[in-house]
Amino acid sequence: MNDYTMPQTTHRLELEGRERLTVSGVEDVERFDETGIVMSTAAGTLVITGEDLHIGKLSLDGGELHVDGRIDSLAYEDQPAGRGGLLSRIFG
Repeated sequence: MNDYTMPQTTHRLELEGRERLTVSGVEDVERFDETGIVMSTAAGTLVITGEDLHIGKLSLDGGELHVDGRIDSLAYEDQPAGRGGLLSRIFG
């Protein structure tokens, strides 16, 4: 029997001033516009807010995203409650 495990993707944020952000460990970009970007990362859902936000580079194969613009906040959303077994959802 083959035991194969997917390698863990490293999640990292690098913010230069408030103008440039590099995010690694990106799995998917759920939505984006000039005032916000929502993405799934190896560490959970990351929400970026600001003004004049632009995605300069996106590589889902490499899991890297570059954002330019005025970055006002970075926040992680809680993990969905659906994860875990039935008893953990009942007695949480």
